[in-house]
Amino acid sequence: MKKFRVIFMGTPEFAVPCLAALAEHCEVLGVVTQPDKPRGRGKKLQPTPVKAWATEHELPVWQPVKVKTPEFTQFLAEQKPDLIVVVAFGQILSQAILDIPPYGCINVHASLLPRYRGAAPMQWCIINGEKETGVTTMFMDAGLDTGDMLLKKTFPIGENTTLEEVHDGLMGIGADLLIETLEQLSAGTLQRTPQTGESNYAPMLTRETGHIDWRKPAQQVHDLVRGLNSWPGAYTFLKGEKYKIWRTKVTGAQTEAQPGAILTADLQQGLQVAAGDGQVLAITELQAPGKKKMPVTAYLNGHGIALPAAFEVPAE
Repeated sequence: MKKFRVIFMGTPEFAVPCLAALAEHCEVLGVVTQPDKPRGRGKKLQPTPVKAWATEHELPVWQPVKVKTPEFTQFLAEQKPDLIVVVAFGQILSQAILDIPPYGCINVHASLLPRYRGAAPMQWCIINGEKETGVTTMFMDAGLDTGDMLLKKTFPIGENTTLEEVHDGLMGIGADLLIETLEQLSAGTLQRTPQTGESNYAPMLTRETGHIDWRKPAQQVHDLVRGLNSWPGAYTFLKGEKYKIWRTKVTGAQTEAQPGAILTADLQQGLQVAAGDGQVLAITELQAPGKKKMPVTAYLNGHGIALPAAFEVPAE
């Protein structure tokens, strides 16, 4: 494979394996990532995962607040890259940047395009109850994830698969698919496929996305919990206090209780809640106010929930 001169653009943990693979097979001229952000109780500036990896491996790191400025665009052009590779960077590239590398700009996107374009494809695939997702490599254009597709690989989503499991699976697939894409690019065998057919958008998540509406069917609540299981987490309120819900299970049992009603809260039957379609949803892992994430059995062992009780239904 040709040893491409590459500029890499990426930010979160998901992008790190792709950068590591590029460093092994190509000449990485430098890494563009988002500026450091204050995190934790001390609000100390923390590097992005991509910056941390690049610094450890002595790669140049550039952190423009806005990548599209004329000054930074000119700086990128002066590096004379053959190729720019973008993985979950978090900023939109201008046409001027897309035009810099002679081999173009390749993006590794965590969905089966043209479905789930946008910022949070892994989460929305699960929230929407999809049975599979995957990774697509594509040549970038000025649109939002609308460029010509290159290679794809699928990943199954099971009944109880969580976001963390999809994230980790696609993270490894993405690195392998990127190198396979570059091998075909080098050999002149890479095929471009324009995006056609049904598309949809996976918008950025907010904390409010996780607010559970118990009027919805049990399966939809279960999918929301799975799809937000790392950040921001699904949540509900009991007597005005916020409980994060990390894992659930659709029991298949039926009830005539009102949505949100807590049906059982004991060590034998666990914590079971009525959903809007008359089905019973079991909560198996939660995080009570001021507590750590824990199995429901551990929580109920030390904290009783007096019945009757109900989780609050959000205002319409």
